[in-house]
Amino acid sequence: MGKPDVDYSIYLVTDSTEAILGKRDLGKVVEQALEGGVTLVQYRDKTSDTGHLIYTARTLHRACKARNIPLIINDRVDVALEIDCEGVHLGQDDMDIASARRLLGPSKIIGATVSTLSQARIAVDRGADYLGIGTLYATSTKKNTKEIIGINGIRKILHFLSVQEDAAAREIKTVCIGGINASNLQLIKHQLYAPDPFSQRGITKTIDGVAIVSAIMGSLTPKASSEHLTHLFHTPPPFSTILSPSPSSSSSSSPYTNKPTPTPTTLLPSILSVPTHNPLSHNMTNLVVQNFAASIALSIGASPIMSTNGLEASDLANLHGGLVINMGTATPEALHNHRLAIRAYNGVGGPIVLDPVGAGATGARREALGFLVASGWFSVVKGNESEILAVAQASGLSFTSSYSSGSRISGGGGGGGGQQRGVDSGSSSLSLLEKAYIVKKIASRERNVVLMTGAVDVLSDGHTTYAVRNGHAYLGMITGSGCTLGTTISAYLAAARMDRKVRRQSDINTVLSTILHYEIAAERAASLSSVHGPGTFVPAFIDALYQLRVEAVRYADAERGAGDDDADGDIETYADEGCKAGVRRYPGTKPSLWLEAMRVEPLNSIPDAGLLHEEVGLTDMDREIAYEVKTDADADADADMEGEDVPEAEKYY
Repeated sequence: MGKPDVDYSIYLVTDSTEAILGKRDLGKVVEQALEGGVTLVQYRDKTSDTGHLIYTARTLHRACKARNIPLIINDRVDVALEIDCEGVHLGQDDMDIASARRLLGPSKIIGATVSTLSQARIAVDRGADYLGIGTLYATSTKKNTKEIIGINGIRKILHFLSVQEDAAAREIKTVCIGGINASNLQLIKHQLYAPDPFSQRGITKTIDGVAIVSAIMGSLTPKASSEHLTHLFHTPPPFSTILSPSPSSSSSSSPYTNKPTPTPTTLLPSILSVPTHNPLSHNMTNLVVQNFAASIALSIGASPIMSTNGLEASDLANLHGGLVINMGTATPEALHNHRLAIRAYNGVGGPIVLDPVGAGATGARREALGFLVASGWFSVVKGNESEILAVAQASGLSFTSSYSSGSRISGGGGGGGGQQRGVDSGSSSLSLLEKAYIVKKIASRERNVVLMTGAVDVLSDGHTTYAVRNGHAYLGMITGSGCTLGTTISAYLAAARMDRKVRRQSDINTVLSTILHYEIAAERAASLSSVHGPGTFVPAFIDALYQLRVEAVRYADAERGAGDDDADGDIETYADEGCKAGVRRYPGTKPSLWLEAMRVEPLNSIPDAGLLHEEVGLTDMDREIAYEVKTDADADADADMEGEDVPEAEKYY
């Protein structure tokens, strides 16, 4: 008799403790969970005597067999043998896998708990059928940070398995466990699918399922909770704008390959979408740049709001705007509010721009960045070289020793010996192709768009990478130019999602349009005879952003043949899909399009610079961040449904 085919997607692990189960009957809770769609059940009871374990296990096995669902016994091989269930799950302190296999035979399922690369390798070599990887987040029973590995820890193990030579390691089934519930399941699944464009095999290994404990066992409605979790597991999250290839698909067949280079004509709809839809730009930024950011948003046709209150983020997210999170003020209170806003915008699929200001300057900022990266998904991450290198580390990547000695990043994860001084980018230590390599690597891993700003900007979505050579040096001499670029990007992304023409294109082209609007405006402003330096540049720059917006609308109007009959120059409403922006149509010849000034170079051949690799160990910062992102303790959706009290969080939220 062969092993049963197992669907690991929703793996229920029972908990008989009164704190979770209460006074309810374990068998009835499991039966309701089975009705709700759980695909595998593990009976876990560390305190009862053998007789009680056997009695309860038989009861659960009957319920599971009635629905053709395998039952796994935690630890107790003797109990599994007695009731002849489908298998066992073994922890690091339980019977070794080889001994269990000799007792159970080849037809039984054996799972193993692992939290390190060596444990994973040993479990594979000894014949485990699946790995339970964790602990992901702190739970009521797992509070020791040494046992908590977080998203980055699980990523490391999945990557390690995917690059092994033997098929047993590459193909072994995996589930993650620890603090998983309805509020974070989709994010976890999204974060643990991390394509690598530099993978020689072109294969991505992800999780096959999630192990759920209290989100079902502690629920007053186990069937409904199981149904909801099953739906979430098999449904892309609202923020997922990229259709990811399957884990077994080759990168050579990606729909993103051989993408044509954008032209002024193809980018124009993005420019027009902002004044057309007047999107909300929600800025969670520091006081230093709020006035400047609001002026920039208004000049491009967006509607700004400067709100750092996370409690109102849910209402604002429902207005279909874009959020920009600026780490300029990285206090615990600010991070708490940032996290509330991230959840709100992720929950409705709204775009979020992360600006990790000064992220490489101090250990506290690096930890804050790690907390934010673990808290949700960002449509775009933008920063200077030092900040993007800090993002790479927060994503779980490490720098090679040959690069570390010259790096401007320090602390955690094998980083280098230098340190960012503040929000300034400083001198670059990377070539253009090295920057492209890093940006593409991060974008592919996080499945978003990454922008490294500098004298030459590098932009990538993990598939397509551009170098942008527009802009002016004055942008680096004023306070807030990077922050307000984030404001502009958030408005463009929000408008793109409202516009049926623009939303068909990828986010990278929308961000490219944003950069060109911003940087060509800087070039125009700097060229004026009235501009003598950074001080006179700022108002001219705001004017130029507005002028380019008007000229783009005028150009599109002329292309439609509207033009010369408006010799009176009256303000009229630009009539394109409900445009809300009034612009003046000037008489005269057909206008030219300023996008012709774009200096964009596709970077089609990016060599493996060898600067980044998967960190083979877990840093103390990784564990601390995983502990802080204790989603078991703040399962808002589950707590609301179940009427449970949500414990206070220890730090940051």
